[in-house]
Amino acid sequence: MNSIPTTALGLAESGLPVLPLLADKRPFGNCRSCEDLTCGGRPNMATPGPCICLWPCHGWAAATTDPTVLASPQWTAAWRRSRTIGYHPGGARVTVVDLDNPTAVHWARTNLPPTTTVATTRGEHWIYRGAMQSANAVRAGVDIKSTMSYARWLGPGTGALAELPDIVRALPEKTPTTVRPAPRPVSVPAPAGGGECRHRSPAYLERGIAMAEQRITDAPSRVHATVYQTFLAVLSAHGWCGCLTETHIARLFTAAQAKGESPRHCTDAWANAQTALGM
Repeated sequence: MNSIPTTALGLAESGLPVLPLLADKRPFGNCRSCEDLTCGGRPNMATPGPCICLWPCHGWAAATTDPTVLASPQWTAAWRRSRTIGYHPGGARVTVVDLDNPTAVHWARTNLPPTTTVATTRGEHWIYRGAMQSANAVRAGVDIKSTMSYARWLGPGTGALAELPDIVRALPEKTPTTVRPAPRPVSVPAPAGGGECRHRSPAYLERGIAMAEQRITDAPSRVHATVYQTFLAVLSAHGWCGCLTETHIARLFTAAQAKGESPRHCTDAWANAQTALGM
């Protein structure tokens, strides 16, 4: 018997917004009505909650504490396929310092105040009371998961929950600057009909870029393929009306380089995606 739905419901009752995760630890993909955010996304992606379609769509933003949603037929089907539980730390007003190796754990034990600690397969999660902006690679082997991010539920852990310290809040500001490639400018023909932008609002484009960054960041394997497929999806949705800027492209390139892609690989993947779409 799958105990995941029962555990998830208990966590939700305690105030933790939860969502089902697949075997590769990633959220479920969007349903057909929401693919490529054709639904427009949630009105406010900065808060947890399900898509109006009631499927567990939109990654971290699907996390919910609503028992009706969690027990709905759509979510029940997702729970049957899930292998673990994810949650939105920011929605619960907590921050997870994800320590990915023994060196990172040693750094935390030397520099951070004690708090609730959860063992992971490669390191530890240190959980603090208080939310902040999520950020990846703030130090070698250290990610911060809070707002607009998700973490795996690995148990309640040990130790008392401490307040989020200033040293953690300051970590994203001290992250070494990633060398960004000179992104290729997007030069595409205007679509038939005058080239009017079909996006509903600037927030639609911003959500698309943010989710593309997250998709690359969360890739557990096949990074080359994920980067190319993500570039292809972004260009397909946003490349025909001229809304993409060099800043948007640089954000995608930076996310890819943080996963180990070289500037040349990024440039090649972008060019190949343009070619595939006839741009």
